[in-house]
Amino acid sequence: MLMNTPRFTLKPLVAMIQRHRFVPLYLVAMGMSAGSLHAAEAGTEDDSSKVVPAAVAPATTQLQRVEVTGSAIRRVDAETAVPITVLRADDLRKQGVSTTAELLQRVTGSQSVINSSSSVGSGSGGASYADMRGIGANKTLILLNGRRLANNALSGTNTSNGAGVDLNLIPFAAIDRVEVLRDGASALYGTDAIGGVINFITKKAMTDGQLTFGGETPTHDGGGNSKDMSASWGFGDLEQDRFNVLGVFNYNKQENLQAKDRSFATSYRPERGLDQTSGTAFPGNYSQGDNATNPLANSNCNGPNLVSRQGVCRFATSSYIDLIPQTEKTSFFGKATGKLADDHNVNLEYFWARNNNATAVAPAPLTGQTLDSSSPYYPGNGITPGPTDFTLDPTQPVDVNWRETAAGARESKDQNTAQRFILSFDGLVGGWDYNAGASYNQNKVISSVTSGYVSDSAMTAGLASGLLNPFGPQSSAGQEYIDQAMYHGPYTSAVGRVVGFDGRVSREIGDWFGAGPSGLALGGEYRKEKFHQDYEQFVDDISSLGADSAASVSGDRSVKAAYAEINVPVLDSLELSAAVRHDKYSDFGSTTNPKYSFRYQPLKELVVRGAYSEGFRAPSLYELYAPQSLSFTQANYNDPVLCTGGVLQAGGNAGRDCGQQFLAKGGGNQSLAPEKARNVTLGFVYQPVRDLSVGLDFWWIHISNQIQPFPESTVFDQSGAYTDRFVRNADGSLDYIVTGNANLGIVKTSGVDVSLDYRFPNTPYGQFGLGLQGTYVDRYDFQSTIKGPYTDKVGDFQGDGVIARWKHALSGTWTLGAARASLVNRFTTGYNDYDRTTYDRVASYSLWDLSAGYTFNKVLDLDAGVKNVFDRDPPFTNQAYTFQSGYDPRYADPMGRTLFARMTYHF
Repeated sequence: MLMNTPRFTLKPLVAMIQRHRFVPLYLVAMGMSAGSLHAAEAGTEDDSSKVVPAAVAPATTQLQRVEVTGSAIRRVDAETAVPITVLRADDLRKQGVSTTAELLQRVTGSQSVINSSSSVGSGSGGASYADMRGIGANKTLILLNGRRLANNALSGTNTSNGAGVDLNLIPFAAIDRVEVLRDGASALYGTDAIGGVINFITKKAMTDGQLTFGGETPTHDGGGNSKDMSASWGFGDLEQDRFNVLGVFNYNKQENLQAKDRSFATSYRPERGLDQTSGTAFPGNYSQGDNATNPLANSNCNGPNLVSRQGVCRFATSSYIDLIPQTEKTSFFGKATGKLADDHNVNLEYFWARNNNATAVAPAPLTGQTLDSSSPYYPGNGITPGPTDFTLDPTQPVDVNWRETAAGARESKDQNTAQRFILSFDGLVGGWDYNAGASYNQNKVISSVTSGYVSDSAMTAGLASGLLNPFGPQSSAGQEYIDQAMYHGPYTSAVGRVVGFDGRVSREIGDWFGAGPSGLALGGEYRKEKFHQDYEQFVDDISSLGADSAASVSGDRSVKAAYAEINVPVLDSLELSAAVRHDKYSDFGSTTNPKYSFRYQPLKELVVRGAYSEGFRAPSLYELYAPQSLSFTQANYNDPVLCTGGVLQAGGNAGRDCGQQFLAKGGGNQSLAPEKARNVTLGFVYQPVRDLSVGLDFWWIHISNQIQPFPESTVFDQSGAYTDRFVRNADGSLDYIVTGNANLGIVKTSGVDVSLDYRFPNTPYGQFGLGLQGTYVDRYDFQSTIKGPYTDKVGDFQGDGVIARWKHALSGTWTLGAARASLVNRFTTGYNDYDRTTYDRVASYSLWDLSAGYTFNKVLDLDAGVKNVFDRDPPFTNQAYTFQSGYDPRYADPMGRTLFARMTYHF
């Protein structure tokens, strides 16, 4: 089958080296100055956790078989046929990492950081996601102890994360390690894991306790402080007492950070192509016929948050925007294990987590309203000055576009709650290892408006009565009227539930070739998924929410799966593996997908490995059934008819048609087809000496029928081809565009993961370690429409973002007795900017983090450090895809230099 897929060849590697001849030297140079990230290919201070090829592992009297992420066969080999990175949570906690989302920033295969900042203005419930290979969070499978979690029940308008797990809800304090399978389409977990699998593994057992307190504070003013605490306790020795019970509580609170407190987070730098201002301003713009102006137009729009353009005033929203929202995370994880017999265990596992996420955006825009001459605020009636460039007809009203600044910023709150219950059994019977369980998962998001959301009907009536002033400060009666017209409380709730049953068995089945026993695994699962989202009636009276009370939706499906996996040692140096998985969806029929891999060890110091797999991902319930809703486009655009190329046309209105955020209608699509994929990995791990290992893993991914919201930029850039996606009002002005989920063609991406670890010989001054984890992307070609042209976004902002050519995480470690220190560098190459006509290049981004710690009498750990030691600001970009502007929150951190400290007491 691999022979019939010529797109998966070594040509990308050859082209990569030819096109970028510096790469081999660069990788070597970086490797020699790198530090350990405690990955599977990298060592730690403890030899027992250092992963080396099995042939060079020290001889022991007994080797325990373990199950490795990505395979259902228990084995003793250290290096598997697929690339796995292991992150040790305790090591990262000592470096200042305090959340699961922050932990995954150390995984270079994850192209962007989809964190709580992305919830600002998007209605995503405050979720954070993992995005392996940059192909979308909906194609990275998140597990907790090897089992699925419920997806976030609320994705947000025009975002592609409706099949993703919210990382904020994973109990960070309970995590022992994270295993990242950098290969897709697992037969064990599901062929929908196209980008990879991230398996969060909790502590297995505890017989002691610990308390941890920590905090962080930026050295710049303006907020962003955080604090965290956790408590864990366990009792019962599984071997002696035949039971163990553990519980872990975690709390984290993050203060918000506003754009006005960071000078780089601006919405208006026209000399660099950045203009995220809005034509809906305060004082409001008004028009009559083809003429438009503003009461402050003659003073060059000399007012708060205003800039002048084409005779009207535009509003800079950045002073109201949160760069980082306020969040409060609370979680509990509990597990009880009982030994039913020597080889049989029963496990009860429960976790509950809640994330409260509060966001703020600019005051609501009011458009399409009219003001007649009976109002005291009608231009020219004595309070509001009349226009100087044209004459109003007092028998006709004026159209007004204005902001409800008197109501303040629009503030909302999301309460995201998850829980999971598992009953499972594992053990050994008749030579078969078994594991079977039943699980219940639920994710519930309740979104509420807390301030700044005012009744549209009340504002229209207040304007018509002459009570409200759209051009200046409100009277005391007008202010009281607005305050009384404000809505508060929940406006929507979304719930996703997954009930599942799974079981698998594995055993050795004979030494067929005299090279060692073969392994066989068989398994199956059943899960029932349900989703529903409901709206309150009052959303119909708040247009800026973009919601419709009649748009409440629900959906469900069931999935049955069976799989088999076999591993056969053919030679002492060669193992071959094959797996097959059959899934039957109640709504998408059946699919059977294979996976083949090999592990070749020609030398005791060298392991060569490779795999080929086929993936299949049915659209998630949210992608199918998400409510149809209206929201403003991420970027500003010109109406292609009334403001062609930025030039006002006959019948156009500069304050309405030029450089505007227009409404976009998005949501689910029940006509979606499944995504299909092919993955290839090929690489090696080389360990010439005990304390040095080097790894290279090349990867190729081909996806067809990719599911994404239809790009708003494509609608406007290719308006002639998509006239059916423009919905216009009776007067010809643009009402909204149609986006929503769609199958968008093919994605082809390839690259190489690099790992290097070296631990120096012991010295009287301590133990030193250096290492590197890096990802180089050779290509990322995608189609924004089926059968459309390919666009390469490696190092080039295209569509909704960019793929970095190179990312690495370097670290140097030092230990001496109870003392320790680390220095970590996180680096991302620069790229071509969104608008290259005025600003060509976004600079590379490099952060250095320093930490030091000491353990007193083995009971008290003290760790402190500095994140972003050199206080590097995010590089400027004129991207217009996120509510935050002047930088890109998906690739850079707005905090600046941040101090942290953490104390852990063991008892």
